[in-house]
Amino acid sequence: MKRRIILTGAFIGMLAIVLGAFGAHLLKKYLSVDQLNTFEVGVRYQMYHALFLLFLSTQKDIAEKTLKTIYNLVVAGVVLFSGSIYVLATKDYTLFESKIIVFATPVGGFLLIIAWTLLFFTILKRKS
Repeated sequence: MKRRIILTGAFIGMLAIVLGAFGAHLLKKYLSVDQLNTFEVGVRYQMYHALFLLFLSTQKDIAEKTLKTIYNLVVAGVVLFSGSIYVLATKDYTLFESKIIVFATPVGGFLLIIAWTLLFFTILKRKS
């Protein structure tokens, strides 16, 4: 499980760098400043959670089931939160219906909050 967490964290981080460069260099010609700022929020939160996964992989006293739950919450949260932000920022150039995808952002954010909360309480319950 830890290997999967590391690989996923590295992949999500690498993808954040690629998307950040894509936004900064290629999309700058097509998107407004507000749209670029929105796109950057998706990149930033994706990178935060790539680092979160890498941190998670270093934890030795977390049960495998809890690790898997946190991992699944983070991956789903990043896909829904950052993914929907990318779609919303580029909606003028994509085929997605923004009225439908707009609900993915808060759901993804909520999943990320649950992941952080679960990690917090898992570590809080640890005996020193």
